[in-house]
Amino acid sequence: MRMGVHEHRRTLLAAPCAPSGTPSPLHSRPVLPYSPCPSPEPAERAPQPTGGPALMSTLASDLVIELENKPGALARVATAISDAGVNIAAATCMGNGNTAELHILVPHSEPVYRALANTHGPSVTREREVVVVQAQDRPGELAELATRVSEAGVNLDLVYVATNSRVVLGSENIETLKEALDGFSL
Repeated sequence: MRMGVHEHRRTLLAAPCAPSGTPSPLHSRPVLPYSPCPSPEPAERAPQPTGGPALMSTLASDLVIELENKPGALARVATAISDAGVNIAAATCMGNGNTAELHILVPHSEPVYRALANTHGPSVTREREVVVVQAQDRPGELAELATRVSEAGVNLDLVYVATNSRVVLGSENIETLKEALDGFSL
């Protein structure tokens, strides 16, 4: 059965982090060793407001890869990255016409650049620093997070969900965003 970009996106997002040597959900051969899903390190402990989200945040890199919007494009890129031993901790892919934009969150960006260069196909078109927040899986969590950020005067231009109930946030004002979210640190 052939899957399009959106079906592969669902497969990647649904796949849990696996220990080293575990076959990728996209192919049956073992992958190179990789680190488990990175967990953000809390900057410092602070008391939580009652009923508020229990969050901790860290800075990470969001890589953007432009793909052809056709069946197999995402599978080829994800396979090249996993074969290089890199765990994709979060992904979102949106297509419009002939192209699709894939955002991925990885622990280290250099192996991704090398893996894609070896494919002679798509490459990283942008890399930016983002804030990754550990969130609770409950109603209202994103609303509280977005309210906290807006009260700090920060405009979000990127939001997607990562594995392990984490939320990836991007803004042109990354330092103010980080400061706004540090108030929710554990």
